[in-house]
Amino acid sequence: MSIVTSPPKQKLPLSSIPGAEDITRVELANGIVVLARENPNSQAVTLRGYLIAGSLFDPDEKLGLADFVASALMRGTAKREFQAIYDSLESVGASFGFSGGTHTAGFGGRSLAEDLPLLLDLLNEGLRHPVFPRAQIERLRAQLLTGLAMRAQDTRDMASLIFDELVYRQHPYARAEEGHPQTVGAITVDDLVDFHKHHYGPRGMVLAVVGGIETEKAVDAVRATLEDWQNPEQPPVLELPAWEPLPARVHKRHAIPGKSQSDLIIGTAGPPRKAPDYMAANLGNNILGHFGLMGRVGDVVREQAGLAYYAYSNLGGGSGPGPWAVAAGVNPANEEKAAEMIFKELARFADELVTEEELSDSQSNFIGSMPLSLETNGGVTEALLNLERHELGLDYYRRFPDEIRSITREQIRDAAANYLPNDKLAVAVAGPKRPEA
Repeated sequence: MSIVTSPPKQKLPLSSIPGAEDITRVELANGIVVLARENPNSQAVTLRGYLIAGSLFDPDEKLGLADFVASALMRGTAKREFQAIYDSLESVGASFGFSGGTHTAGFGGRSLAEDLPLLLDLLNEGLRHPVFPRAQIERLRAQLLTGLAMRAQDTRDMASLIFDELVYRQHPYARAEEGHPQTVGAITVDDLVDFHKHHYGPRGMVLAVVGGIETEKAVDAVRATLEDWQNPEQPPVLELPAWEPLPARVHKRHAIPGKSQSDLIIGTAGPPRKAPDYMAANLGNNILGHFGLMGRVGDVVREQAGLAYYAYSNLGGGSGPGPWAVAAGVNPANEEKAAEMIFKELARFADELVTEEELSDSQSNFIGSMPLSLETNGGVTEALLNLERHELGLDYYRRFPDEIRSITREQIRDAAANYLPNDKLAVAVAGPKRPEA
């Protein structure tokens, strides 16, 4: 019996969906792309963006460097000390911060529209004038090392780490963007300064502003703050090497003493977001392990067999070949049984057409949830960044319902067969030490 949680197909009110006529896109003289959309019903604004300064640039011996730099940008600037930065935000009820990623470093915050200049000032200071005060850097290092120690004791995190190492051997995606205790411990203040000096620049930077401000005023504010920024030392964007499929099924188990649950991940690399069959894979993934009570996988492995505390599938779909995998939390005694059941479900998914009802329900779910994701300034801001990052076109969300309705059962099966070959999957498990180990 199908569980329908979305509204029936209906024509979406175009005025509520971002499109070319209400999205302003401007490229500044230094290459920064600014996207803006006014929300006259809001008194607040959301500012988010990214620049090409991710962990792909990390040297192997200092993994975690890009993440460390991004985390340190709010620890003190030439204009404000650490406490002054957060006092200025708290005084107006605003938020702002930086974050690390694989391809990019991100930034974002929200405030009342009248306080957008403060967000832009903090962005400008962090991007151009961080000072990396040693006392603050050592406090931050301690926090990062604590996070890595916690990761080492988390079965789900360790299974994910092992999965990446198996699937992406000889590929940059195999590396942990947060690094490891020994690599983070080896990073010096000079390393932070040098990475920032060489990798933080306007080329490839994208910034979106959404909320209660006219788009022209938003663009002018960004231009006045950042258009004079230059960095001739900024390197070109790194080209990812081709990903090589696994030659056979591979398996690795990591023991963490004292744990009572095992987490397992089964899958391999899926399509990049720009791949022509990405949306067929994405819609299929919804059927496989998301829709209703976690899709087919949740129904078979958790509900029917009772072999898992949770079971779902996930498709990455970023700039490169992100993972397409099934994850499950199981009793250690059920690791093999759960894995075999997942293999059977993946084989069926790649061999047989999904039902007409599964396809229709999933299409309605995608089409119905899309407008909901655009109800907030933050949701629209993320949508605008996705348009730019993946070159989807400013009218993409207007075309989205028709694209989803055009996907066929055959396209979903073909995508599954292409990306989830049953004999070439990785199995990563993290759980308690077993008696036979």
